[in-house]
Amino acid sequence: MATPFPGGGGGVAVMAGTVNPLDPTPSKTCLKNSPVKSPILIFLLFHKAIRSELDGLHRAAVAFATDEESSADIKPLLDRYHFLRAIYKHHCNAEDEVIFPALDIRVKNVALTYSLEHEGESLLFNQLFELLNSNLQNEESYRRELASCTGALQTSISQHMSKEEEQVFPLLIEKFSYEEQASLVWQFLCSIPVNLLAEFLPWLSSSISSDEHQDMHRCLSKVIPEEKLLQQVIFAWVEGIKVSDTHITSKDGSKVPCQDSGPSTLISQIEKGHCTCQSSKTNKRKHMEQNCDLTNSIVSSPIDEILLWHNAMKREFNDIAVAARKIELSGDFSDLSAFDKRLQFIAEVCIFHSIAEDEVIFPAVDTEISFAHEHAEEKIQFDRLRCLIESIQSAGANSSSSEFCMKLCSHADQIMDSILKHFRNEEIQVLPLVREHFSPKRQRELLYNSLCVMPLKLIECVLPWFVGSLSEEEASSFLQNMYMAAPASDSALVTLLSGWACKGRNANVCLSSSITGCCPLNGTAGDVSQPISVRSTMCSTGGKPFCVQSDKEVANGRPVKRGNSVSLKKSVACPPMETVNTLKSSCSNQSCHVPGLGVNGNNLGVSSLTAAKPLRSLSFSPSAPSLNSSLFNWGTDISSSENGCAVRPIDNIFKFHKAIRKDLEYLDVESGKLNGYNETFLRQFIGRFRLLWGLYRAHSNAEDEIVFPELESKETLHNVSHSYMLDHKQEEKLFEDISSVLTELTQLNERMNDTNMSIDQNDALRKYNELATKLQGMCKSIRVTLDQHVYREELELWPLFDKHFSVEEQDKIVGKIIGTTGAEVLQSMLPWVTSALSQEEQNKMMDTWKQATKNTMFSEWLSEWWDGAAASSSHNETSESCTSAGTGGYDNLENVDHTFKPGWKDIFRMNQNELESEIRKVSRDSTLDPRRKDYLIQNLITSRWIASQQKSPQGTTGESSEGEDVLGCSPSFRDPENQVFGCEHYKRNCKLRAACCGKLFTCRFCHDKVSDHLMDRKATAEMMCMKCLNIQPVGPVCRTPSCGELSMAKYYCNICKFFDDERTVYHCPFCNLCRVGQGLGIDFFHCMTCNCCLGTMLADHKCREKGLEINCPICCDFLFTSSATVRGLPCGHYMHSDCFRAYTCSHYICPICSKSMGDMAVYFGMLDALLASEELPEEYRDICQDILCNDCDKKGRAPFHWLYHKCSHCGSYNTKVIKVDSSSHCSTTSNQ
Repeated sequence: MATPFPGGGGGVAVMAGTVNPLDPTPSKTCLKNSPVKSPILIFLLFHKAIRSELDGLHRAAVAFATDEESSADIKPLLDRYHFLRAIYKHHCNAEDEVIFPALDIRVKNVALTYSLEHEGESLLFNQLFELLNSNLQNEESYRRELASCTGALQTSISQHMSKEEEQVFPLLIEKFSYEEQASLVWQFLCSIPVNLLAEFLPWLSSSISSDEHQDMHRCLSKVIPEEKLLQQVIFAWVEGIKVSDTHITSKDGSKVPCQDSGPSTLISQIEKGHCTCQSSKTNKRKHMEQNCDLTNSIVSSPIDEILLWHNAMKREFNDIAVAARKIELSGDFSDLSAFDKRLQFIAEVCIFHSIAEDEVIFPAVDTEISFAHEHAEEKIQFDRLRCLIESIQSAGANSSSSEFCMKLCSHADQIMDSILKHFRNEEIQVLPLVREHFSPKRQRELLYNSLCVMPLKLIECVLPWFVGSLSEEEASSFLQNMYMAAPASDSALVTLLSGWACKGRNANVCLSSSITGCCPLNGTAGDVSQPISVRSTMCSTGGKPFCVQSDKEVANGRPVKRGNSVSLKKSVACPPMETVNTLKSSCSNQSCHVPGLGVNGNNLGVSSLTAAKPLRSLSFSPSAPSLNSSLFNWGTDISSSENGCAVRPIDNIFKFHKAIRKDLEYLDVESGKLNGYNETFLRQFIGRFRLLWGLYRAHSNAEDEIVFPELESKETLHNVSHSYMLDHKQEEKLFEDISSVLTELTQLNERMNDTNMSIDQNDALRKYNELATKLQGMCKSIRVTLDQHVYREELELWPLFDKHFSVEEQDKIVGKIIGTTGAEVLQSMLPWVTSALSQEEQNKMMDTWKQATKNTMFSEWLSEWWDGAAASSSHNETSESCTSAGTGGYDNLENVDHTFKPGWKDIFRMNQNELESEIRKVSRDSTLDPRRKDYLIQNLITSRWIASQQKSPQGTTGESSEGEDVLGCSPSFRDPENQVFGCEHYKRNCKLRAACCGKLFTCRFCHDKVSDHLMDRKATAEMMCMKCLNIQPVGPVCRTPSCGELSMAKYYCNICKFFDDERTVYHCPFCNLCRVGQGLGIDFFHCMTCNCCLGTMLADHKCREKGLEINCPICCDFLFTSSATVRGLPCGHYMHSDCFRAYTCSHYICPICSKSMGDMAVYFGMLDALLASEELPEEYRDICQDILCNDCDKKGRAPFHWLYHKCSHCGSYNTKVIKVDSSSHCSTTSNQ
């Protein structure tokens, strides 16, 4: 569905009052209905026809690309794509003008996304036509690129239509009555240009099955107003009826309407005696031929009728300029809305006049003649004047009248001058050529085709306005030229247009009767003579308002009639007020009674969607923009506009889009090089694709699970993200399809390299090239799809964060996203993203990440991982002091530490004064956390003793008692019977050589158990394989050839130097520790405030800053690095799970904050029963006690008891006595 079409139109009933936001995902069961039950489902037939045409065109393009010997002409393919673009373009224009504004009133935040998608599809068409019109058609690369572009276009449009069917259509069915749906479909049809509608409907009929054709026919019978003339016009197009279908030949050779030609011919013969100006019904064509001389006498050349259009528009522009000067003189802006409507109307007339010239007149006269620049400039001037009017209306009382009036008159004069100059040049350059080279018959055909460039709903208002500006002779000549130029199959359409034209005359005489030989009043049978108030437009009703249906009426179940509705905003396609007033009298004379469309006076309202796109987009430029300015450079404009804005935390999430675009470009370009067999290049390509797929999946999951729910949590943003979630599903399917083709290529490559298999190399190479061509098209499709997706996100969603979220809220969102990203993903993602960013962008991104992770060990992990080695310190107490000097890319990350970090040898050489000096230096360092500072000072004080112990190692250790040497160079077993290597703590196949003492231990716990110092496992540089007993650099496998790359454990962490062969473990980059679990974003996430890894079920928890960096309140072990399971309490504090179980055997309050540690309702109920059964001594019964509740933190009063006191606010017994009052009668009145 495609570009908005400013201008109003539409006529379904609107329920007064506001409409609540809706769930954007209603059941799809409604799509199983037929268009007969839900008229809106007729769009499914439109989609089916478009899909069928896209598939056929893509297959033709692929055949053209793969057939190397083909010399077929590409012109048929070009012509078919021209037709498809015209069909799809106007299909989308009508949706943007009618369907989406109506939907946006009932359901907010849905339609804009689909309108933006139409822009992307328009650019795809432009790129495709640039290829089709190029001079490289015989080159193989051109053919493959053409096949890729057609596939990308097919994928983009098919996905767009699928999303509409999944989200938009169910909403329309659910929220619009049958009558409203029918009216929307009718408005849709009336918004398509007449010439295209005459091609679109027959093409649609030929693209669907017979059953679907019958359903469409029945649906249209309900959708089209009951006036038979309108039904004949539409059904003649549907059936593709020619002259022989709608007429029979009389004896004298004239064409006479068939009396009974089925449902497609709904006009019966003209009833005798009903028309006062009726001529013989058997000689109408002969009568027309006799009047030809009359026309020629009035206008020398039919093409001079363009002068009449120019004069009408000049008069209107002159009136607008005069009205602008009146506003300037009076300074009264109260009637500015009427002025705006006049401007919009004449702008539509002028723009469609330009489109007719560009598409009909100029191509016929001379392909080199073009006024495209003038047309574009006029459109810009109209837009500027409209913007000025909008600014005046929005400024209101605060506006500066003199300044606005000067601008208003200036803009009006500029438009007037441009139009006059444009018209004068056309009259001098174009009209003489037409008069000279074309016969009068051909000139009339050009004029008629130019009129048919407009849609029905605009013609209905333009013809009365235009004919009303002509003299009687000029009006008769205009109608006669139209009748003579139209094919006989358009007789019903000409009758309809003539009737609309006659409404612009003040005389009581029907002009069309003297031309057509029949008054349109009697051109239709039966009920046409009855008043047509329900279907009439504002032009035929004299501008009288329609009825409004209230919410109460809707609630009472009263049906809504399409005719009895009102617009929220009048159509911009209606004539100006003076013209409407002129038409009132002529319409009231009922000189011509043709049916109105019923769309111009009724409209659901025009949303911002319509104003967002110019009418000029209806015209197709003869030359498409270059590839450098097409879809693939959308991101340039977005990023350039961002430079002037303040940095927002959420911007860094969108930085990933730049990296995605870079890799998508690689896939698109490099896939074209797979045609020649190259095994090495194929492996590189697959690796790059797998990386992009994995990182894109992480990015899209973060959006679906974190970013989009945050947007939807804002009431005004409901439904805004649903379309993008559908995009993610479709894009994942595209990635899977590409992966499948790459697998086929890999398998085929293996068979071609296998010398043991007998395979036809030529056949295999041909199949390989076919798969490569298919892959290139798929890579083009994924690039186009993702480019459009990220562009729309940046255009629609990006600004919402700045408008609806504070910087702190954005920081939390970024923290949530990062907190669900594991270390392995970050290790792949960060170099991938930074490689696509400038140095400044890298700095900004890393600043935001560090701000979001300020409470964590992320900087430490980043430094250790990027440097590829352990931190320079041998003690874990100095690891926190590693900071980054650079804020951007990793090339700038340096370890800068002004805190003294001595090694054991340095400490041993110090004298007492030097050591005390260093302790004072640490004490004065204000950048250190107080807890960390105390820890460093304590270790420095005891460091000399520890160093001396290192110089004089003890002669006996726990391991030496088992017969090992001093280094412990012997295997240890977790299961001695089964010879399973490891220790009591871990199962692993190696020992670690402690950097502090040089001894070998299976794990750090084994070391700490027998040593008087702690082992820094991150400083470990060597290990011993317990199979070969060789000491070697630490790593995941043994490097000894005899071991055959024996794995030391299933899990190995290069940062923590941690091995585990039993459990599922992951490294958290924010704790900078290895944790037990499947990983961040799977079963755990890292809370940036608490600085701890929590289970995903604890997403809604009470945060306490660095809540885990404390000792267990029961056993006093440091919780952050503890290997035992930790339990979180409802109050936000933590303790070991084992400690919790032991503690709760006798306590139920937190030992830190004294709040209850669980749901105590049952226990408190038991206490209620206990106190009810007790009877206090008489001297205590009237004594009250002031209490403070530990759970709700409120003060209150409770009856005296020596143990239990119930809070009167929350019912908790977790209270404490603060005062005993024995002087007054007990009352439970609270004191806040």
